[in-house]
Amino acid sequence: MNLSRWSILLLDLGIVISAILAAHLLRFNFEWGSIDYHFIHWGSGMLLGIRLLGFLIFKTYTGIIFHTGLEDAKRIFIALGGGTLVVSLCLNPLGYWITGYFFLPYSVLFIEFFLSIFLMTAYRAFVKVFYQELTYRNQERKRVIIYGAGGGGVMVKQVLDRELGGNYSVGAFVDDDALLHKKRLLGVEIYPYSKLPRLLVTAQADVLIFSTMGIPPQRRQEVVELCLHHGIKVLHVPPVEKWINGELSFRQIREIRIEDLLERNPIQLDEANIGQQLKGKTILVTGAAGSIGSEIARQIIRFHPQKLVLLDQGETPLHELELELKGYFHFQNYEVVLGDVRNTGRMRRIFEYFQPDIVYHAAAYKHVPMMENNPSEALLTNVKGTQVIADLAVEFGVKKVVLVSTDKAVNPSSIMGASKRMAEIYIQSLDRQVRQMGGATRFITTRFGNVLGSSGSVIPLFKKQIATGGPVTITHPDMTRFFMTIPEACQLVMEAGAMGQGGEIFVFDMGQSIRILDLARRMIRLSGLEPDRDIPIVYTGLRPGEKLFEEILNNAETTLPTHHSKILIASVREYPFEEVKKRTEQLIELFNTQDNARIVALLKKFIPEYKSNNSVFEELDEQDV
Repeated sequence: MNLSRWSILLLDLGIVISAILAAHLLRFNFEWGSIDYHFIHWGSGMLLGIRLLGFLIFKTYTGIIFHTGLEDAKRIFIALGGGTLVVSLCLNPLGYWITGYFFLPYSVLFIEFFLSIFLMTAYRAFVKVFYQELTYRNQERKRVIIYGAGGGGVMVKQVLDRELGGNYSVGAFVDDDALLHKKRLLGVEIYPYSKLPRLLVTAQADVLIFSTMGIPPQRRQEVVELCLHHGIKVLHVPPVEKWINGELSFRQIREIRIEDLLERNPIQLDEANIGQQLKGKTILVTGAAGSIGSEIARQIIRFHPQKLVLLDQGETPLHELELELKGYFHFQNYEVVLGDVRNTGRMRRIFEYFQPDIVYHAAAYKHVPMMENNPSEALLTNVKGTQVIADLAVEFGVKKVVLVSTDKAVNPSSIMGASKRMAEIYIQSLDRQVRQMGGATRFITTRFGNVLGSSGSVIPLFKKQIATGGPVTITHPDMTRFFMTIPEACQLVMEAGAMGQGGEIFVFDMGQSIRILDLARRMIRLSGLEPDRDIPIVYTGLRPGEKLFEEILNNAETTLPTHHSKILIASVREYPFEEVKKRTEQLIELFNTQDNARIVALLKKFIPEYKSNNSVFEELDEQDV
């Protein structure tokens, strides 16, 4: 049951009266007879009246005392401080000017001020603590360690105290700053990272919360691994810009995701060069509703294009992207266009109407097993779609076309990888042809591996499987993949597109390959469960077209460096355009036959390194095609 507002006001006035009396006794060494100045009664009554007026103006009595917090303390300070300034700067000088005496000795005034602040905040804090102890005494408290003892750590501690009362108990702060070690923050000791392994045991922590996004990725991964080893739940605070109305609430402190652990240090972009190429230009993004296309669109916005044309055949995801650009980014200079890159007539109309300066071609089919069962569709979208966009770009004088490709185009083992390699060959050979003819259009290819969180990634699949109690399905215990976050991949696409002069195939440094089994185990543990005990792991065998290991893209023998440490140029075989054009048209003509064997056979003939893996088309590799 809460105290009424008027009860709190009366208590506050009682504290002020007590503070006035105590201030006099302290000032005059507890000798009441020594208090002989002229206005003791009148001055004390005046101060009490000013305090009452301050309480009424700043409503110090309206806070719910059982949940008092920093805002209540601020109001008390302002109300008392304002009254003290009025007396000390106005009323006392006025009384001295009129009568030759101060209404109150300054020493009494300031002693009362500090006593009132201390007593008013202390009794509120006492009531709050007593209420929380009474309310939560039968509940099991969760013990918390906060990583980061800066402003974020303070916010997290206050949120836990304010919103969850005694349900959470912060036992320690951990911070990498040596200047903070052995100090205390909000009554809690700050420890160095080196003490964390022991602290997780001695503090018997249930939860660790990262209070800042500024922790280096490597350190964050080390901390999480320690927590997972000890069965401790890991949470983290979102970036400040995502706080609701600039304030943090406990509902926003979420569980750490596997994507957060696989992030690397931020990429340093040549934003001046990128901005010079994009600002004030019309940019066309194909496949704009997909994981990569939509993130490219988000990245482009900050460079202030004149027009952003978003092309996709997926109505619903394209509509969702439109709502996001309009609502969250408040961006208006865009056009949403439904269309299929395989439809020459529709694409011609789009190029003719919008006259794009730059094209990011991200539209493609990418699911390996599905394309293995539908080779003609992979051919039509990934090869013909690219041919249509590339040819129209030349016809309408587009300055640059950036093709988003894949590491699966390296020594392809699947229809998907081979079709993307064919698309690479087409635009690379077309770039040389355009140069020879004096054309202005330049073609650039970018390759990277698996993207975290994309629709084709294993991570969304694993999340669904864990949420439903498993099992988590893995094709092979030794399978490894390179991973990159969506923003990281798209930033490198834009950087490569800006630095490219035409004809290059840029490959990205994907870091270390990750074993899929280890990834699955970490995801299960992050969910608070134990692999093989709570969530079974089942091996299903390689799917059609899959490799056990992806190719290493940054091999020094097959790549050349650029000025950006994460971007390399692939050394690949070059093809004459007339031959490429002829082969491409032959492939596209085979679509109408729906003869998958002939389509794949012709692809293998033109791309000798294409060797099928775990596929019905392996038999074609034994034939003389």
